[in-house]
Amino acid sequence: MRNAPTILHLDMDAFYASVEQASKPSLRGKAVIVGGLGPRGVVATASYEARVFGVHSAMPMAQARRLAPNAAYLVPRFGIYRDVSEQVMGLLRELSPLVEPLSLDEAFVDLEAGGAAWDAESARLVGARLRADIRAVTGLAGSVGLAASKMLAKIASEQAKPDGLVLIEPGTERALLGPMSVRTLPGVGPATGDHLRRAGIHTVEEIAEAGEDELVRLLGKAHGHALHAMALAQDERPVVAEREAKSVSVEDTYDVDIHDRVRVGLEVQRLADRCVRRLRGAGLSGRTIVLKVRRYDFSTLTRSETLRGPTDDPAVVREAAARLLDAVDTTGGVRLLGVGVSGLADYTQEDLFAQAAGAAEAAGAAGERGEYAEEEGGHEEAAEERRDVSVERRWVAGHDVRHVEYGHGWVQGSGLGRVTVRFETPGSEPGRVRTFRVDDPGLEGADPLPLVAGRSEGAVTGAGGAGVSDAGEAEVGLTEAKGGGLGEAPAVSG
Repeated sequence: MRNAPTILHLDMDAFYASVEQASKPSLRGKAVIVGGLGPRGVVATASYEARVFGVHSAMPMAQARRLAPNAAYLVPRFGIYRDVSEQVMGLLRELSPLVEPLSLDEAFVDLEAGGAAWDAESARLVGARLRADIRAVTGLAGSVGLAASKMLAKIASEQAKPDGLVLIEPGTERALLGPMSVRTLPGVGPATGDHLRRAGIHTVEEIAEAGEDELVRLLGKAHGHALHAMALAQDERPVVAEREAKSVSVEDTYDVDIHDRVRVGLEVQRLADRCVRRLRGAGLSGRTIVLKVRRYDFSTLTRSETLRGPTDDPAVVREAAARLLDAVDTTGGVRLLGVGVSGLADYTQEDLFAQAAGAAEAAGAAGERGEYAEEEGGHEEAAEERRDVSVERRWVAGHDVRHVEYGHGWVQGSGLGRVTVRFETPGSEPGRVRTFRVDDPGLEGADPLPLVAGRSEGAVTGAGGAGVSDAGEAEVGLTEAKGGGLGEAPAVSG
């Protein structure tokens, strides 16, 4: 371990909820919960005002609604979260070439590697300036921890929450860690914590006193050695600028179990296409296709197939996923499906036969749906039905819209053929609420506005599209947000 607190850990405070509050003046200072709105949705982030009621991340949304019935419930807008995250990460990269992002809202920074800090005083000044810069650029608050190791820097940022800075002076680590719960240490989850509790070990100091041999006996060699070292405040892990991705995957959880085998197959094909878009977006390809199926009884099956060479061809991935699905019994219903690609590479080895077959299949399917006939003016009723579905799916709670008369706003809720919109912008006063028919010709989806005036790079596209769960993303109930119908209370108050 180094002898100066020059490793910085930044954790943005209630990130998703804070972005929503910054972009929606009517929600500032109020309980905001972001996540899946369907019966099986989970909380992605809860604002500090919502946490007062006991709401926290990963909690079932139904439980959150019972605890905080008057909170604002919003569907995630991952486009703007990623954009704001890039602004924050850009500020971190100005401090050092060694920035290790852990997620959209947290990262480690080696200040010494960038020459930004060399002792406690300079590190504290950098941390304070970083927090001020983040607020100036994004309007958001972030908590900063500074220490001589990654483990301690992360513990310090937790102590700094919300909107603070904590520096752990070298030499004080053991005294600080001693009385803390064993769950404070990385890698100690509920199962390990319960195992230690049954052995009479409750604090970090008691881990150190138990000794390495006892921990190895209780937890195994690798875990026991690592845990004992951490209890002694020993952590030599470096800040790593680039962490190689091991897989790319997407998955959806469904509000109602899918029983129709044809529908299951179509969902798998759709997930395969989304997975390939992510794969290509990262400039990667992969050899192993993975299918994940969670059935009605919560049993989860995973099947995989390894190809002759890496690919980023959607037809190849679709066909492999379909073959894997053929071997899975979906009798009784499916509640979750996922498609992933592993064995990643940065080049492809095309399967021309599968590509040609996929193109022919797509053309045949398009002809069956009447898409070519539509171009010639046929199948008007089918086309109209699809347009109605797309309009209905556009109005997702929390997402951005624009009206020709009233300007920019966001969806408070939709249902029963109506959509409720609050018209306001990040720099305005709390706006007025109006209700429209879902097919109102004056209303359309819009890009999010920058959180801070003058920063047009904050705009992102696709905000009006339907949100669905990817790895780490909450599932979305597209038409279940309350308050969209005439005569109903809006989805959020105030």
